[in-house]
Order: sequence, then C-alpha cells, then structure tokens
Amino acid sequence: MLDFFQDSVLVVVTVAAALLFMAGLNLAWPPQRRRTHNDIIGWQLSVLGTTYAVILGFMLYTVWTNFGDADLNVDQEAGALANFHALVGGLPEPQRGQLRELARSYAQQAIQSDWPRMRVGQMPEATLAINDQMWITLMAAKPQAAPEVVAQDHALSELSTLAKHRRIRVLQNASRLPGVLWWVLLAGAALTIISCCTFGAESTRLHGVQVFALSLLISLCLAAVADINRPFNGAVHVSDLAFVRAQQAMQAR
Repeated sequence: MLDFFQDSVLVVVTVAAALLFMAGLNLAWPPQRRRTHNDIIGWQLSVLGTTYAVILGFMLYTVWTNFGDADLNVDQEAGALANFHALVGGLPEPQRGQLRELARSYAQQAIQSDWPRMRVGQMPEATLAINDQMWITLMAAKPQAAPEVVAQDHALSELSTLAKHRRIRVLQNASRLPGVLWWVLLAGAALTIISCCTFGAESTRLHGVQVFALSLLISLCLAAVADINRPFNGAVHVSDLAFVRAQQAMQAR
C-alpha cells in the first residue's frame, strides 16, 4: 500500500486534474453558454452528489469498522498469549519451561517476522510453527496433582483462543475490498467532479474554489478508504503494540 507521501501526491494530482479539466471545459464550452442549462446540471449534481456521498460514507464506515475489528482481534490474541504464559506456570517440568519459552518466542516472532511480512502484504508464517509446537508440548504434559490438571485445562482453552485469533488475523490480512466496489467509487468520483465542473458559474474563481474543495474532499476520502481497507499494511495500520506489551509482561514473570 501507499505511504503518506504517495497518498499526498495522488491527492494533489487528482485535484490538479479536476482543475485542469474545468479550465479546458471553460475554453471548449464557455460558462456563459452553460448557464442556461444550470437547472438541469444542478439537479444532476444534486442527485449524483447525494448518491455518491451515501456510497462513500458507507465504504468509510465499513473499512473503519473492519479496521477496529482487526485491532481488537490482535489485542485479544496477545492477551490469550500472556494468559497462556501465566497458566503453564502450574504445569510440571519440563513442559512448563518449554511452553513459557515458546510463548516468549511467539511474541518475538509476531513482532519481528509477522508484522514486517504483513506490512508488505505477505502472509505471516513464523508464529504458525510455534503454535503447532505449543499444542504438541502441552498435550505431552502429564499432570498428576489436581492444580496441574486445572492449569492444563485452562491452558488448553487459552491456546485454542490464541489459535482462533491468529487465524482471524491471517484472514483479515488477506481481505481486500472487491474490485467492483472500487469501480463504483472511482466512477462515482469522476462523475461527481465532472458534473461540478460543468456548472455554469458567473465567477470562474468561485467555481474553481468549489471544484478544488469537492475534488480534495473526494480524493482524501478515497485515500482513507484505500489505506484503512488493509488493516496491516499501508500508511494506516494496526500496530504490534499489544504483542510488545505481552512480551514485556512475560519477561517480568
């Protein structure tokens, strides 16, 4: 995905293209000749603008909701890892030491491997092997005392939660806004801006300000949708802070 600088360049290019189109249209079809059609153009712009505003607002709400879900899921995954690390302390050796080391390794690999890979759109793989090893090691434990049996039972529950949230993170990393919706967004943006440019205003300067404001707002919204749409890469992304905190908590024990 694009960074903030590239997003800024695209926004500037979009606004400049809209203003250049308006200037070219004014040369080919002077505003004085278009004023007689302002009632039709205004009605069309009103319908297009309202329809596109609803579509764009819905898209922004959807991608932001998905982004929030991804952020919450990461926090729950890291929380399950920290809980697992604490619970295996009630297991007998050598599984106790092995599982605690695996939990610390999981957090480290999530930070050092999973997040860099997701930042470039790749699938996270390092924590999968560690998660598999956790299952093997935990199932190999043979608790004797009642507290050890309870600890293993609760550790299994937290490990299941950890695996579930990891699978959700992988799916969220791979999810994309369907191409047909991008066509709707881009076509709607072009039609709305073009309709605004065709309005026959008496003041060219005021008309230019209106086209500038509309194209700037639309391009900023589209850039926001594009960035938030992929929660783990791009200028705006879910951070690994939850795992950093979980790692610090495990190191303190």
